[in-house]
Amino acid sequence: EVQLVESGGGLVQPGGSLRLSCAASGFTFDDYALGWFRQVPGRDREGVACLTTADDNTYYPVSAKGRFTISSDKFKNMWYLQMNSLKPEDTGVYYCATGPSIWCIPDEYDNWGQGTQVTVSS
Repeated sequence: EVQLVESGGGLVQPGGSLRLSCAASGFTFDDYALGWFRQVPGRDREGVACLTTADDNTYYPVSAKGRFTISSDKFKNMWYLQMNSLKPEDTGVYYCATGPSIWCIPDEYDNWGQGTQVTVSS
C-alpha cells in the first residue's frame, strides 16, 4: 500500500523560506512522477512543482518558477519542496503526490498525502 506523509509546513513571513518533505512507502520511484500541489479554499488544486524520476525533468508554473525547487532522494524514499521568497499568495495546504504521468495536474496523480498547511503572513 502506498503511503505519503508531508511535513515542514508552518507560519513564515513574506520573503522567508520553508522546506517541505514527503516521506513515501510502498512503491519504488522508477517510472513515477513526483509532485507538490497547493489547495486554496474556493480554488482548484494547483501543481506547484513536479518531477519525473526517469530523467529528473522538472516542471514549475510561472507563479513558482525561480522560487520553488523540487528534489528527490531515492535512497531515503523522500522528496522535497524548497520554497524561497515566499509571498502571501503562496498560502495554502500543500500536498505531495505520485502518479504515472508526466503532466503536473491533479487528475494525473493517484496517491496523495494528508497535506501540510503553509501560511505566509506578517
